[in-house]
Amino acid sequence: MVGQFTSTRGTLGNIPCEIGRLEVLRKLYLGYNNGGVPTEFGNLSRLEILSINSASLTGDIPSSVFNISSLTILTLSANSLSGSIPSFQNLPKLEKLYLDINKLTEKVELSADISPPTTEYRRVSYIELEQGTSSFSETKLLGRGSFGSVFEATLSDGLKVAVKVFNMELQGATRSFEAETTILSSIRHRNLVRIVGCCCNKEFKALIMTYVPNGSLDKWLHSNMYGLDLIQRLKIAIDVAAALEYLHHGHKFPVVHCDIKPSNVLLDQDMTAHVADFGISKLFDGGEMFIQTQTVGTIGYAGPELGIEGKVSTNGDVFSFGILLLEMFTGKRPTDDIFGEERSLKWWVSEAIEKNTATELVAPALLSCEDQHYSPKVKCMISVFELAMKCLADSADERINLIEAATALHMIYATIVAGTF
Repeated sequence: MVGQFTSTRGTLGNIPCEIGRLEVLRKLYLGYNNGGVPTEFGNLSRLEILSINSASLTGDIPSSVFNISSLTILTLSANSLSGSIPSFQNLPKLEKLYLDINKLTEKVELSADISPPTTEYRRVSYIELEQGTSSFSETKLLGRGSFGSVFEATLSDGLKVAVKVFNMELQGATRSFEAETTILSSIRHRNLVRIVGCCCNKEFKALIMTYVPNGSLDKWLHSNMYGLDLIQRLKIAIDVAAALEYLHHGHKFPVVHCDIKPSNVLLDQDMTAHVADFGISKLFDGGEMFIQTQTVGTIGYAGPELGIEGKVSTNGDVFSFGILLLEMFTGKRPTDDIFGEERSLKWWVSEAIEKNTATELVAPALLSCEDQHYSPKVKCMISVFELAMKCLADSADERINLIEAATALHMIYATIVAGTF
């Protein structure tokens, strides 16, 4: 464990400033502490990860911390920090910043992009899209989403993009195009697919989005040609939670995605996850707590209240996220043949937790009795399953929210990294 300091349990106390002398540290995980963040942490010139989640920290964030040029991840969520946020100018390597659930005078999107988008919104002609997709050839087809198909395209300036072409013969396609355009043009987060532009006339409507080269999470979970280890799956789960936390709690108006599932989670070249396909999403810009709809989402992922009562709320996304967690770590789809009317993925895992046999359900690639880190990995898996159950309460009002789910995942991640690296 050279270059790492971890303290996730223990009695409450101030963080010792002497830690600032450990200049070889690369990873620092702390929790259950009072007081402030020591200014001496600025001396940790090799530090890559600083994580102090769900502690009781108070005071300002020292500007010295924002001068650690080697930092890639800075997590200070769920504390009582106040004051302003120091400049990011001296953090060239920073990839993820989590400052949510504090008392800061400024608001920062959870895991937000540090720099503004470099591509301006553009209108693209049909001819340019036709040329860029080889006349919408099947060889360019990336997949099918709600109300349309997604193609890979190269625009006239060489920019590689994904193009979602709406099937205008489907009822509701125009409404879906307008809703998705409105939502995607108003949101900005590193874990959401970003809109580049559009192509629109009476007969043809398409959205142009950033190209995400590693395809969908569904492909990585259910194809023998691909594979994800435990840490990768946790990082992806954290990314999806970050996106949903922003949509529900960090945006001017809450956005409910309504169709969270592996095929709508796309992975970029660094395996960072981006939530996509807002075709049936709802924007709560009128202060509503829920909206009635006839759209039921995807079978197996939608909350029971959506199918029975037609109620759309942020709680429905929480349910879908719980199913996504179970699918990611068991390798079983909710529509697998082993499930039916009386047996579901949720019931299967819940029963195993009660019988202390949940490790038997873990995807084969994630656990091995011969692994020297078997014990911490088992604890990690049980924690993930228990978190999923909190997302899957039958009553929508009893489910945790995405702020709580995201914070819990950060704690699980910090614990497993401390125990295995």
